[in-house]
This record gives sequence, structure tokens and C-alpha cells, in this order.
Amino acid sequence: MTVSTAIARLNAADPDFARHLDHLLSWESVSDDAVNQRVLDIIKAVRERGDAALVEFTQRFDGVDAKSIDDLILGRERLELALTRITDSQREALEKAANRVRMYHERQKQDSWQYTEADGTVLGQKVTPLDRAGLYVPGGKASYPSSVLMNAIPAKVAGVTEVVMVVPTPRGEVNELVLAAACIAGVDRVFTVGGAQAVAALAYGTESVPQVDKIVGPGNIYVATAKRHVFGQVGIDMIAGPSEILVVCDGQTDPDWIAMDLFSQAEHDEDAQAILVSPDAAFLDRVAASIDKLLPTMERAEIIEKSVNGRGALIQVRDMQQAIEVANRIAPEHLELSVADPQAWLPQIRHAGAIFMGRHTSEALGDYCAGPNHVLPTSGTARFSSPLGVYDFQKRSSIIFCSEQGASELGHTASVLARGESLTAHARSAEYRILTQDKGN
Repeated sequence: MTVSTAIARLNAADPDFARHLDHLLSWESVSDDAVNQRVLDIIKAVRERGDAALVEFTQRFDGVDAKSIDDLILGRERLELALTRITDSQREALEKAANRVRMYHERQKQDSWQYTEADGTVLGQKVTPLDRAGLYVPGGKASYPSSVLMNAIPAKVAGVTEVVMVVPTPRGEVNELVLAAACIAGVDRVFTVGGAQAVAALAYGTESVPQVDKIVGPGNIYVATAKRHVFGQVGIDMIAGPSEILVVCDGQTDPDWIAMDLFSQAEHDEDAQAILVSPDAAFLDRVAASIDKLLPTMERAEIIEKSVNGRGALIQVRDMQQAIEVANRIAPEHLELSVADPQAWLPQIRHAGAIFMGRHTSEALGDYCAGPNHVLPTSGTARFSSPLGVYDFQKRSSIIFCSEQGASELGHTASVLARGESLTAHARSAEYRILTQDKGN
């Protein structure tokens, strides 16, 4: 197999740099009309025929010889069995990663709060976990036990009563690591269904699959399209685009390290994006040489080659200040600050899903075991979105208690504003509660 790279070289001093960068960053979902209609048909079938539709679609799309929905349900004992089927080192790694993820997310828990005003009025916020969350997990060879931990553990930390996992098993292929991760993370129920049909089942419920309040987890274009269609019926985490990494380097890190960091995202799929920004042109040359040297040694070399050639770039900037400006413009999913003093630049970073500080902090550590969540905003959405966390599985209710005096005082203000909006019933509802001695005020 012959692989080679022709990674794009951009220079921020080029008058057309902004246009070239916009073109490099552009990415649109490939959910065409045919995919969209197929997903709508699947959702309709699941809503109308429930379990029977799930069994039929699983037979057709996954090649699973299921006679009934019972063949697509895994009990807790099956998850515990998976723990015994993986190696000791795999179990130890899963448990260590789970503990770190749990410790980090425990710090995100929000508590209810209240305060009392002088007249006895009480205002506050009640924080309540969702009742039930649905976790979509890709199946077969494209399986990610780390995603099980990252999605299920924050839900459990938030206090979600039941976490329901759906995972396809194409041709009956079960991934024991995924099931073991589900066991460790505290998943309550598992259904071996996937695709748009699994999303529909979680959103609307069937005779066997319970309806959830929110669906999280990655999937292919059919899964993403289905999540988009059921949003509103249920909550969703995000519609994620291809994985991204942006490395900002001062030119002093080992170029082989940087090349491999770029590969770590490029190997996800051909549409993944890997970009290096540096003020050191000679360093960019050395990284390009490392890319060419290391690429033939990679198991997923063809995927990396297409990703790097299609959406990758080495960008030369004037100085580190401009490198940070470019990083904020890109708003990457993963940002590596591979510099001598990353803490000095941190205050200037405004837009990034996760920030990896220093030469020794590879993005891969965040994917598996550092602790923070690896479900991150992509395609520039870090400008307004955050990593998945405990807060995604909690909802907040406002608390308002008015004392007699407080209702009377607020009634005057509400009355004026309501009548200004020509909403008389609103005004009179508030006015009824104005105390007699206050009515002339």
C-alpha cells in the first residue's frame, strides 16, 4: 500500500488567508433528501408498530436473526458476564478511567438554592435530574467503550434514575468491552438495536423500550438525522460533525509527537480535521516530514491520508499572538497548546471544546481517561456550546413564593407592565392581590 500526503500550507499573511481558511473549515451534513425520507419512514414505522418494527429493521439492516424483541434485550447479568470476558488489563483500564471521569463530573453537580427578601418573598432555583436518559452507542467494529463511560457516568452523577443504552450488534457481533463499560458505568437496560429505529424507540417508546427524556451519544448520518427529527419530543446532546484537532505550537515540541497528535483525530474518518498553527516555518517543514515518515506505519493510513489531504493544514502565523487569534477563529473541538507556558495564553482562549495544556498533554488522554468529557462541540459550535456534562442531565425550575406584602408590592409593577401589553387578565390577576392600604399608591 502506498500512501502520501499533500497537506495544505496556509500563511496568515496571505491576503486571501481568511477565504482559504473558511473553505478549509466548511463542512455540511451529508443528510440528503433520500436519507431524510428514509429516516422519516423508519420513525413512522416505529411509532406505529413498536417492537415489531424494531425486530424487522434489526433483521434487515443488521443481519440479526431475531424472532422477537426478547432476543434484543440484554439483562444486567449479561453485562456482568462481559466483565469476566475481558482481560484483567482492560478491566483495570476501564475502572480507572471510570473513576477519573466520575470524580471530575462530581464537581459539576449543581444544587438548588433560595434566598428570602425583606418582605418574606422567597426566590430560588430547584435543580432536578432527568427521569430517564437514552444512550446511543455505535456497534460492531466501530465501537467505543470510552463513549459509554463519557455519556453514562455524567447522567448517573446527575441522579438520572434510569439510563437505557441502545447498541447495534451487526451480524450478531457483540463487543464485550462496550458491555463491560456499560456495567461499570451503571447502565440499567440494554437493547441491541441501532440506527434511526433505535433513536425513534427511545424518543417515542415501544411496548418494551421505555421513552426517555434525552438522547445522547454518537452515531452515523442516519442516527444524526433521526436525532434532529425527534428533537422537541426529547432533548438531544448535539448534532456532531467530524472530529477536529487544532495544535498551536511554538516550534519546540518533538515534530513526531505533533504529527501523531494530528493523526489521532485524522484516523477517525476521512472528514476529520487536523490543523497545526505555528509561527516557525522551519518547524512546519519538520512536522510535514514527520507526517510523511510516520504515515506508512499507521494501521489506518488510508483514512489518515484522505483526512490530512482533504481537510488538514499547516498554518504559518506571524507570532504566538496571531496563533491564538486563529485558534479563536476556528473554535476547535480539541485545542492543544503545545507551548512553553500554556497557562500564560489560557486567558486569551475564548472558543474551544477542550484545551490540552503543554507539550506532554496529548489529546488522546482526554479521549479516554483524563477525566473531562470527550463529547465536545464541533464545526465551530464551541463559540456557543460546551462539553457534555452533569448539567446536561439536570433541569432547573424557578421558585417564586410571595408573602402577602410582597405580592402587593410586585402587583403594582406587574399591573403597569401587563396593561402596557394590553393583557388585562394578567393585570387584574396581580391587582387582586394588592393590599387595600396599597391600592392608592
